Amino acid sequence: DVQLQASGGGLVQAGGSLRLSCASSGSTFDDYIYGWFRQAPGKERETLSYISIHDDRTFYSDSVKGRFTISSSTGKNTVYLQMNSLKPEDTAVYYCAATDHTGIATLGVEIPQYWYGYWGQGTQVTVSS
Repeated sequence: DVQLQASGGGLVQAGGSLRLSCASSGSTFDDYIYGWFRQAPGKERETLSYISIHDDRTFYSDSVKGRFTISSSTGKNTVYLQMNSLKPEDTAVYYCAATDHTGIATLGVEIPQYWYGYWGQGTQVTVSS
């Protein structure tokens, strides 16, 4: 099974940047799509982005497109989320997850969250105004 460890959250001022990391272990890194999600208090969990390690295909939600960038390091079995131009509304707990439904990445569409079978613990991101 895949184990995921998210890190990199913290407190940042509006307009600032943070880079989140999601370290994967326990299975072959290339066999999965890795996604980033967030959940703000009182709101539903939101899909932000995913990357298919096998073919490097990516997806971004409209809320983060142009500000956030997902990337991966196969040598470190880690997926990153570079977050720039942060806004107070980006404040949330951020999660990473993995799914082995890799074929859907070719469609460039959002993957249903229930398709992700492996989840890491969250990391808090707080953006002050």
